[in-house]
Amino acid sequence: MHRLLRTFTALTAVAAFGLAAGCSSGPGSGGSGGSGKKEAAPPTGAKAASHSFWVDPQSAAARQVRRWTEEGRTRDAEALKRIAEQPMAVWPAGDDPAPDIREATAGAAREGRTAVLVAYNIPHRDCGQHSAGGAPDAGYYRQWLGSFAAAIGESPALVILEPDAIPHIVDGCTPGQYHEERYQLLSEAIQRLKRQPRVKVYLDAGNPGWIADARKLTQPLRQAGVDAADGVSLNVSNFQSDETTKAYGRTLSGTIGGKHFVMDTSRNGRGPLAGDRQDAWCNPPGRGLGTPPTDRTGDPLLDAYLWIKRPGDSDGPCRGGPAAGQWWPDYALGLVRNAKA
Repeated sequence: MHRLLRTFTALTAVAAFGLAAGCSSGPGSGGSGGSGKKEAAPPTGAKAASHSFWVDPQSAAARQVRRWTEEGRTRDAEALKRIAEQPMAVWPAGDDPAPDIREATAGAAREGRTAVLVAYNIPHRDCGQHSAGGAPDAGYYRQWLGSFAAAIGESPALVILEPDAIPHIVDGCTPGQYHEERYQLLSEAIQRLKRQPRVKVYLDAGNPGWIADARKLTQPLRQAGVDAADGVSLNVSNFQSDETTKAYGRTLSGTIGGKHFVMDTSRNGRGPLAGDRQDAWCNPPGRGLGTPPTDRTGDPLLDAYLWIKRPGDSDGPCRGGPAAGQWWPDYALGLVRNAKA
């Protein structure tokens, strides 16, 4: 199943960032371990993309940079700045999203920037797998989403709405008895978020390695109210290349009234893992950072390249990784080593 996992701190008290899609220490892991003896070479040719998005100074990557600097791991710390100095999405906690959102929007306001937020709490989330959970029922979700939206206030924000929720309907993973409720909740969520005057909403539409025929998403997206959204998000927590994802986005856009899209490029610098597609989504080895976040894409349909999945956060307990959403510095260093030039 071509699934994706992504950071969500409500799953664990020790998840990175205090908030929401690696490998072992063997070959291709990109990790130096915790010994402090083996260090990553600093990246070369890193370019800071022009963007209007907020960079979180307290991200797990930023804290790791400071920790390694104090420990004398200066080369690893310098390398990790390639993640820490880029804007990444905030995945607010499932119990009360407001504190995380207020912190992000206040930080963004101080710098005249836009916070990127992910609403990820739909009931029956992730079909009971690594990122299972979500709101216990529709009423709770409506209350949670209302708190999410209200906390944004009049701040500028870009919201990625419910990664996987529509693709899991299309691939049959979400049981049929939940489909109509999900469509209704997503439609209501779009309308509620759009009541905030400076919010853009992108309903998630998976990735081309999951639902190969983009047209299969058309009717489900329309049932979920995509017409009222600003567009769709693609490749969240996945590894599909820029060109493959853009082609997919253009095809999908043509079936939903020319809607725009944003795409996650946080870990797609080397494309998807070859071979067994069943395993390709979860902490695949040898992957690298992709195109840095920017809203200056030069493409009239593509509104932004974003780092929605926070690079270095685990997809789940596979290939030696910690639980979904937990910070994994070794994997983060691997992403830096293999970064797109």
